[in-house]
Amino acid sequence: MSDFSRRYLLRASAAAGVGAVVVPGLTAAGAPDIAAASTPGLMAASDPSGRPGCPPAKLTGHIVRPGDASYTDDRIGYDQLFSHYPLVIVFAQETQDVVNALTWARQHNVALRVRSGRHALEGWSNVDNGIVIDVSQLKSVQIDTDARIATVGAGLTQLEAVTTLAKQNLAVTTGSEGSVGLVGATVGGGLGPLNRWLGMACDSLIGTEVVVPSGHDCAEVIRADLNDHSDLLWALRGAGNGNFGIVTQLTYKVHSLKRIAYVQATWDGLGDLHGIFDAWQRTVPFADNRLGSEVEIHKSQILLSGWLAEGSAAEAKEMLAPILSVGTPDVKVQVGNWGDIYAGSQVPRAQEPANVKFFSEFAKQLFPKKAIDVIGDFMRNAPTEDSNYFVDAFGGAIKREPRGGTAFVHRDAIFYGEIGAAWGTPSTTPGVCDPLTSTCQAWTAEFSQAMRPYVDGAYVNVPNVGMQEWETAYWGRHNFERLRKIKAKYDPCNVFQYEQSIPPASL
Repeated sequence: MSDFSRRYLLRASAAAGVGAVVVPGLTAAGAPDIAAASTPGLMAASDPSGRPGCPPAKLTGHIVRPGDASYTDDRIGYDQLFSHYPLVIVFAQETQDVVNALTWARQHNVALRVRSGRHALEGWSNVDNGIVIDVSQLKSVQIDTDARIATVGAGLTQLEAVTTLAKQNLAVTTGSEGSVGLVGATVGGGLGPLNRWLGMACDSLIGTEVVVPSGHDCAEVIRADLNDHSDLLWALRGAGNGNFGIVTQLTYKVHSLKRIAYVQATWDGLGDLHGIFDAWQRTVPFADNRLGSEVEIHKSQILLSGWLAEGSAAEAKEMLAPILSVGTPDVKVQVGNWGDIYAGSQVPRAQEPANVKFFSEFAKQLFPKKAIDVIGDFMRNAPTEDSNYFVDAFGGAIKREPRGGTAFVHRDAIFYGEIGAAWGTPSTTPGVCDPLTSTCQAWTAEFSQAMRPYVDGAYVNVPNVGMQEWETAYWGRHNFERLRKIKAKYDPCNVFQYEQSIPPASL
């Protein structure tokens, strides 16, 4: 297992292909007929108010249907706990394909979900008998190195974003898992190795192109930035996960980064857990803002990762000395281009488990010994070696909101925490029950319950379907009510809905 990655990376499996494909309208039974390519599209249903709707929409882009050779690969997500069978998958090749797909879904009253990197951890980027609008092939990149502004298509993965920007000695915050979609990570907040230096990923987001519902059964493209639709930009900085529209393009304020010092330390066993964790929580969240750090606690080892922007190996080791002085860790240091270091630390999907379950939390106070003891007790009894407790240091630039503000509410946390179980082998027949599933799910739930006295809130990018009061856990009561009003403005008919989507405020 890589000392760098805490999650399990999915190889790119989006089907290639171009050209407009027309998908017909409704059958006599009332369900969209996607089999007979020669059947003409059905006229949109009339508006009861008498207002005209949009012309009948046709699906364009690369279309995948049940029965197509690539359908199984194209429907499978990162977490094989979830196995859905969509009616049709649209891989958009350009923004107009997204407009057409959203219009088509509205005209035919078909459930829809939006997908980029396929890492929706409760399976909410897929749906049975509905349409999946996949933006993973929208991979344009424009970089203004003088202004330090980058505009990218929503299909970029975090690995593609990091390596592309690093060629110009530029960077934004991303997570450490390269196959995660950049857009999903960003609009949910976005934490990772550079967050103490550059803030959350959403803090660097200064503009978006978004496809939103329009009129009775239409869709339109709008631009949200600090001058136009600034309320929507605020919402997309922390609550944009399929709630308001479909983001097709993102504009970031990027930052100069010529080199990074990367420290990896490994301790065998959990005997030094208390000393390592206590030294880490008392050191990194209060250190120089250039220092970012994560710790993974496994059943038989503890892994520390540290990144020092524009730093040297000696400087990075000195900052981490209070932690590295505990026990006898194996320590490795690299200094170089951020893109090279990031790319070299990724793990092939074939080497990683198929199923995962996470619980997210934020710590606003230092953990007492009792909390660290809870972590140790659960990790010694973890169901698999790949299961872990993970923390990411906050503080630094995260405390400062960018101009225009964000929906992300957990800026006062000392660190982010995450309980994760991982098990099983990737399969071509996902959805088959693994005998470890019930054990792993029970372990994460019990672990999460035991940690409740010491933590607060949850991270929307790591949701939990069974969580009570998820609205305030993700965004706080005040922000949630503001998000409901923005939802009512841009999606009053609640087109974008799933198990934990934001409902529109009553008009």
